[in-house]
Amino acid sequence: MKLKSFSMINLAMISVVLLVSCNGNKQSGGALGTSDAASQVYVAPGTYDEFYSFLSGGFSGQLSVYGLPSGRLFKVIDVFSQDPQTGYGYSEETKPMLETTHGFLPWGDAHHPELSQTDGVPDGRWIFINDNNSPRVARIDLTTFETAEILELPNSAGNHSSPFTTQNTDYIVAGTRFSVPVPQTDMPIENYKGNFKGALSFIKVDPETGRMHIAFQILMPGWDFDLAHSGKGPSDGWTFFSSYNTEEANSLLEINASQRDKDFIAAINWKKAEEYVAQGKAHEMPGKHFDCTYNEKTHTASNELRETVQVLIPEECPGLVYLLPTPKSPHGVDVDPSGEYIIGSGKLSADVTAHSFSKMMKAIENKSFDGEAYGMPILKYDEVLAGVVKSGGLGPLHTEFDDKGNGYTSFFISSEVVKWKVGTWEVLDRAPSYYSIGHLSIPGGDSRKPWGKYLLMLNKITKDRFLPTGPELCQSCQLYDISGDKMKLLLDFPTIGEPHYGQSIPADIIMKNSKKIYKLEENENEFAVKGEGETKVIRNGNRVDVYITTIRSHFAPDNIEGVRMGDKVYFHVTNIEQDWDIPHGFAMMGNNTSELLIMPGQTKTTVWEPEMPGVFPFYCSDFCSALHQEMQGYVRVSAAGANTPLRWWTGSAPVEE
Repeated sequence: MKLKSFSMINLAMISVVLLVSCNGNKQSGGALGTSDAASQVYVAPGTYDEFYSFLSGGFSGQLSVYGLPSGRLFKVIDVFSQDPQTGYGYSEETKPMLETTHGFLPWGDAHHPELSQTDGVPDGRWIFINDNNSPRVARIDLTTFETAEILELPNSAGNHSSPFTTQNTDYIVAGTRFSVPVPQTDMPIENYKGNFKGALSFIKVDPETGRMHIAFQILMPGWDFDLAHSGKGPSDGWTFFSSYNTEEANSLLEINASQRDKDFIAAINWKKAEEYVAQGKAHEMPGKHFDCTYNEKTHTASNELRETVQVLIPEECPGLVYLLPTPKSPHGVDVDPSGEYIIGSGKLSADVTAHSFSKMMKAIENKSFDGEAYGMPILKYDEVLAGVVKSGGLGPLHTEFDDKGNGYTSFFISSEVVKWKVGTWEVLDRAPSYYSIGHLSIPGGDSRKPWGKYLLMLNKITKDRFLPTGPELCQSCQLYDISGDKMKLLLDFPTIGEPHYGQSIPADIIMKNSKKIYKLEENENEFAVKGEGETKVIRNGNRVDVYITTIRSHFAPDNIEGVRMGDKVYFHVTNIEQDWDIPHGFAMMGNNTSELLIMPGQTKTTVWEPEMPGVFPFYCSDFCSALHQEMQGYVRVSAAGANTPLRWWTGSAPVEE
C-alpha cells in the first residue's frame, strides 16, 4: 500500500480551520435558532417528552438521561464513578461494583451508550456503556435506571470501540484502544511493532437476565481500535472495527501513525468465530477480570474473579477476519439500516467511504485480495467500494441514519453535519455545529428502524453559547429537526461531563416497564427490617450494627447511646415507604464517606467511625414531607472503655442490649 507523509504543515492547517470554525459561527447560529423553534421543543407542564436520550458523561464516568425535544435533565445514572449524592460506591452494598484487578476504582471514563436490540431494533431492556480508562463494560437495567453489572476486560488497554451490540444482543463487542503486550510482560516500548497486540472482546449476553461473560477474544496486531458496529439484516453475523496506527508506531502518533493513505476496517465473522471455539481452536489464556453484579432482591452487589479467557488467533483461523482498506485514520464505522453499506470515516480525509457488504462477500469468494497483514487478507479497495461522499468537509467522524434513506456525518474540524443520500452519495444539506462536533445521535440511528425526527449534535466546545463560568465551560448538545429536507436548529442545552455519544428511544417503549418501588416483602437484604418493631442495635466487639427504618417523618430508632470511641458503626437503613417517589436520605455528622439515598422498600448501609466523644446528629437529607426538618436523631459517643449501656429508642422507653 502507498505511503504518504503527514507533515506539521498539515497539522497547522487543521488548527487554523478549527480556530475559524470555533469563532466564526455565532452570527449564523442566532438566525438558525429563531422562527418557531421554541414551540417545537416546548413540553407543557405535566406532559412528557417524546424520547428518552441517554448521553455518556465522558470523564464524569456516568450516564445522563435527558428528554427530547425539551433537553431537560432527568437523572444521572451512577456507573463507573462514586456518587456522594446517592452513596453509590460508598455504601457497603455498592462498593463491590467498582472492584477491579487494579483494586477499588472510584472513577471511569464513560463513552458510548448502546441500547439492547431485538431484530435490530432498540427494545428498551438494557443500555450498555464502556469505561475507556480501565477496560470495563456496564449494563444498566432500564426498569430501574440503575447499574446492574460491570464486567472487566482483560488483555485490553483503553476500551474505546465498545460496547456495540449485535442485531439480537447476542453479543456486545469491545476493542482495545491501545495495544499492549498480551499477556502483559516487561518489554521495551521500542519493541512495539510485531510484539504488542490488540484484543477484540466478544461478550455474550444472556437473553433473559442480561448477565455478561467474555465468550472469546480475538488477538489482533498491535493497532489501535477506535469504534465498531455490528452488521444487520444480510450482514448480521459480522462486526466491523475501525483501526488506525496500522504503522504500529509508538511515539508522536499524530505524525507517525498518519503515514499511510489507508488504514483498515476489520470485518470479523463472529459466527465463524463461534465455530472455531466449538472446534477447540481457541487458546485458554490468563486473563484475570472481575464480574461485578447487583442483586435487586438483596439490594447488594457482589463480584467474582475470573481467571482465564478463550482467545482466537486470526492466523490460525482462516475466514475469521478480512481487512477493508479505508482512508485515513478512520474513527467511525457505521452500518446503514439495510445492512448493506459499511461507512468508514477517515479523520484525515475530506470524504466519507462507503463499502458494500455484498461486494465484500463477492470479493472474499473470488479471493480478490491485495496482500495480507498478519495472515489476514486485505480486500482490494475498488472491489469492495460502493461509493464516496464527496463532502468538502474536514475531519469526518461518525454517521447515523434517518428513516428516509439518508446518512448524516459529523465533521469535527469544519464543525458541521453533512446530510447525504445513501446509494447515490449525493450531499443534500449541511448544518453548522457550535462548536467542534464529535458524535451525533438520531433516535434509532444505528439500528434497522430509525425514528428520524431529530438529530442531536454532541459538541466539544461551547465557547460563547452560554453564560461564562470561568475557564471551565460546560459542553453541549444541539437539537436539530430533520423531518424536512433541510436541517433546522431547535435548541442548545448544556450537558453533564463530556458526552461522547448518545442513544435515544421513544419514551413509551421504556415507560411501561419502569419500576416505581421495591416491594418491601421482596427485600432479601440480610440487614433489612420490614417494620419499626424489628429495629435493633447489636454490638459484636468493636462493631455496632444499627438496624434503622425511615418513614415520613422519623427514624426508628432516633436516639442511640452506648457507642464508644474505636467502634465501627454500621447503619443499615431500610426505607419502609411503599409510595412512589418517596426516597429518604441518611446523613451522619462527621461521616467521611457520603450520605445515603434510599428508595422505597430499599436497604443501604454506611459505616461511621466516630472521631471524638459527644452527641452527634443524623438526619434525612432528602426533603420528604412538611415535617422533614423534624426527621432527625442523635448518637451518643462515649470514651473507649466506658460502661455506658447500649440502648436505643423512638418516643418510648429505651431498649437495652
